[in-house]
Amino acid sequence: MKDRIIFFDTTLRDGEQSPGASMNTAEKMRLAVQLEKLGVDVIEAGFPAASEGDFEAVSEISKKVKNIEIAALTRTGKGDIDQAWGSVCKAAKPRIHIFIATSDLHMAHKLNMTSDEVVQATVDSITYAKKLTDNIEFSAEDGSRSDRDFLCRVFGAAIAAGATTVNLPDTVGYAVPHEYAELIKYVMDNTENMHKAVLSVHCHNDLGLATANTLAAISAGAGQAEVTINGIGERAGNTALEEVVMALTTRPNFYPVSTDINTELICPTSKLVSMITGIIVQPNKAIVGANAFAHEAGIHQDGVLKNPMTYEIMKPETVGLVSNKLVLGKHSGRHALRSHLQEMGYELSDEDMKIVFTKFKEIADKKKSIEDEDLEAIVTEGILRTKDVFLLEYLHVASGTTVFPMASIKLSINGRTVKGSGYGNGPIDAAFNTIAQLADISPELLRFSISALTGGSDAQGEVTVRLKENGLIALGRGADPDIIVASAKAYVNGLNKIEYLKSSKYQESV
Repeated sequence: MKDRIIFFDTTLRDGEQSPGASMNTAEKMRLAVQLEKLGVDVIEAGFPAASEGDFEAVSEISKKVKNIEIAALTRTGKGDIDQAWGSVCKAAKPRIHIFIATSDLHMAHKLNMTSDEVVQATVDSITYAKKLTDNIEFSAEDGSRSDRDFLCRVFGAAIAAGATTVNLPDTVGYAVPHEYAELIKYVMDNTENMHKAVLSVHCHNDLGLATANTLAAISAGAGQAEVTINGIGERAGNTALEEVVMALTTRPNFYPVSTDINTELICPTSKLVSMITGIIVQPNKAIVGANAFAHEAGIHQDGVLKNPMTYEIMKPETVGLVSNKLVLGKHSGRHALRSHLQEMGYELSDEDMKIVFTKFKEIADKKKSIEDEDLEAIVTEGILRTKDVFLLEYLHVASGTTVFPMASIKLSINGRTVKGSGYGNGPIDAAFNTIAQLADISPELLRFSISALTGGSDAQGEVTVRLKENGLIALGRGADPDIIVASAKAYVNGLNKIEYLKSSKYQESV
């Protein structure tokens, strides 16, 4: 029998801590349902004590997702633990995930606690949580830089108190594979009652080694891998689920382990995460990048045509890259659209379907055919967002070689309509200036990018902006066949994300 690796997905918690990647409850719910279909074993749905929004999202996911475990992150305080349990108590398979730092650096400078105090806090928190559930994970924050004998001591105490999973994170991405594997082996060999718990690993990508470290840990005996879709996460990100899964799948002679991941849903899930967060996947990203299965060099193209295995170590179909056989256009009916949306994983109410169908017809009148990316944009823009503070109601721009660029805007702010006009260096700059003036907010524009969601001159344009205001950074995205409209939508979306962050910002992370 192969050992089965548990996949613990933290896209909704650690992944959301990517600058600007905040998600509202509806977006988190959509992603949680997709992760369940993908086949992950555990979803870390959030950090409930961080904000009311996080508590709400974890609670709603716990009610909806029934076939896999739902975890809530918490510090060692009883109040945090109560919040965590309150958010997952209605889950079919709840998990409480407790963490505390264990490195000398963190204990001295962040916690101001001694090693004995950290052990006692660990035992006390797990003992308290044990009264609520038997499924408890304990994480030693900054574990890879902790004293290895102290790690064994604190893990042993955690297991004795009732932890069923102990996590050894490389919190700051400092470890290298050989060193990390040796640490995993040492902890497994020297922790009392280690056989009573699963050893988990959680790696960050600061040195570009997150996947390599995770694979080294699995080879050394780790039973759970903590990952995110597309590798998103704080700073340089986390271990990418798709990379670990496909390494295990492609090289079974080196990794004689099994998973429950449906690899054919990897690319659709990757696209969904990118769509929701606005974080574009780099073209040369392994497995899910646009160039991962693209061949431009003539000798490569010739080889692939003769035998795909000459330059492809995986079949594109195994990760979900399949062509869409159903072509949707302006003559398509409501039934065909609903059927296709269901294939994409959307179960819409009749009311939501009316909204989507109306927008679908608007886009179809401007395009010859509608692609999945167009539908994702329509549903995401029209349905999945919660009520926003700012809403773009009207946009008119004037620009040209003999006209000073000007924008006229009608904006709804919490239901109150405001109008105004402004100038800029171009029509997009004029629109941004006017929106900022009407919203009475002046964020710094850190990034502005445009891409086509689909091919052709009639493609929907997707605009991504990165805004910064008072230390908060948010990614906004907008899609429309008119790139100026798409830009305005992205800017408004970014402002709404900033408003969301004001009530949901938190700092602690594993």
